[in-house]
Amino acid sequence: MHFKNYFRKVIFEKQWFYLDNAIGHIYGTTFEVSSGGSLQPKKKMEETTTETKEAGTDNRNIVDDGKSQKLTHDDIKALKDKGIKGQEIVQQLIENSTTFRGKTEFAQDKYIKKKKKKYEAVITIVKPSTRILSTMYYAREPGKINHLRYDTLAQMLTLGNIRAGNKMIVMETCAGLVLGAIMERMGGYGSVIQMYPGGGPVRAATSCFGFPESFFNTLYEFPLSKVDSLVSGTFSSETLPSEPEYNVPVEEESNGSLDEKQTLIQETEEESSTEAVMESNETEEQETMDLAAEDTEYKESKEKGNKENIREKQRKQQERRRKLVETAALLEEKNADGLIVASRFHPTPLLLSLLEFVAPSRPFVVYCQYKEPLLECYTKLREKGGVINLKLSETWLRNYQVLPDRSHPKLMMSGGGGYLLSGITVTVEKVQSNVSTLEAQKIEEPTSKKRKLQELDC
Repeated sequence: MHFKNYFRKVIFEKQWFYLDNAIGHIYGTTFEVSSGGSLQPKKKMEETTTETKEAGTDNRNIVDDGKSQKLTHDDIKALKDKGIKGQEIVQQLIENSTTFRGKTEFAQDKYIKKKKKKYEAVITIVKPSTRILSTMYYAREPGKINHLRYDTLAQMLTLGNIRAGNKMIVMETCAGLVLGAIMERMGGYGSVIQMYPGGGPVRAATSCFGFPESFFNTLYEFPLSKVDSLVSGTFSSETLPSEPEYNVPVEEESNGSLDEKQTLIQETEEESSTEAVMESNETEEQETMDLAAEDTEYKESKEKGNKENIREKQRKQQERRRKLVETAALLEEKNADGLIVASRFHPTPLLLSLLEFVAPSRPFVVYCQYKEPLLECYTKLREKGGVINLKLSETWLRNYQVLPDRSHPKLMMSGGGGYLLSGITVTVEKVQSNVSTLEAQKIEEPTSKKRKLQELDC
C-alpha cells in the first residue's frame, strides 16, 4: 500500500521530502533524499571521508574573489540532473578549486563541511525532546516562545522542582513548549493544570513531543477568566465557558418548517409540471419528477448529517464541561506542588492570584523577557508576604566550539535569555502565631528570672 497520499510534503532547510519510507525505522537513522522526495536509508559503506594530502601553512594569500571555482552553476545543475550524488559533486568541487590545496587543514575541513551541507541531501530523524524543540524554536521562531532561551527553560525546570508525581500549575503563552517540557520531565505521573487565556489552550509545541495518550490523561485545563470566582468561592459550573449550545428539539422544529417549505415547493413544482404536460410531452414530466426526488433525498441526507454533527458537538461539550469541573475541584484543594508562569501578560496579577492554589513550602518560577515587570512583581510579593527566598536572576550563555587544536568561544552569542523570578511559598498565619508566642513568653517570664535580671542591673 502506498502512503504518499496520507503524508504531506515536508519542507526543511530548502529540502523537501516525504516521510513514507521512514516508517519502521528507529530514531537516529540517516536517510538520503532521492528524486521525487522519497527517503532511502543511507548505508554505512557510503560514508567515506574526503582525504586531502596537500595543505597550506596559512591562508594569507587566498583571496575570496569568486573566481577560484571552475565549475559554474550550470555545470553543477547538469551533474544533479544526471543523478550524481552529493558526495561526488563535493569531490568535483574540490578538484576544480584552484585555492583548495593552498588552504590550511582546518580551512579545508571547514570548506568540505560547508559544501556537504549544501549539496548532500542527507537527513537524520531524531527523537523529539525538550532540548531539541527549545533550540529549534529559539533559533527559528523565538517570538512564538516569548524569546525563552533553552538554558533559561532548563533553569525553570530546576527551580520549579519538576518531578514525577507532582501536581503542577502552568500558565504559559509559549506555544505549549513549557507545558511539554514539564510533561516530559514528569513522565506521565502526577497531574498538570494548564491555565489559559481566551477561548482555549494553545499546544502546538506540545503535540511535537509525541507523548502517548496516557500523558494527556493527566493534563487538565482551566480558564483564567474564572480564577477570581474560584478564589472568592462564587464559582459555579453553570458559568463555565463552553461552545454554543445546540438543542435538538429546536432543530427538529426548524426541520419541520423546512419540510413544510419543501412540500410547498414540491406542490408548486407539480402544478407547474402539470401545466408543462399540457404544453410538452411525457418525457419532460418524467425528468422533472426525477430531479425533485433527487433534491428531496439530498436534503434528507443533509438533515441527518446535521443532526449527527449536533449530537457530536453536544457530547464534546458535556465532556469538556465535566473535565472543567474536575479541574476546579483539583484547584480548590489548594495543594499544588509548584507554579510555573511564562506568558506575555504582566506577571504580577497572574502570580498573586495563582499562588492561592499552591501549598506551603512549594517553589514557584516566573519568566519574563524584560526585567521591569519582574521588579514590580518582586516588590508586591515583599509587601504581601507569604514567600521567602525571592531571587531575580538572568542566565548568561555563550557557546564554545570544541575541536582538536581549535577550541574557542563562538563569535556570535545570544544577547539575553530573559529573566526569572523564583521563590518558595510559606504560610503567613504560622509566622504570625510564632511571633505572638515569643512575645507571650517574654511577658510571662518566671519571677526567678526577673530577680536575676534586677540583680544584674544593680
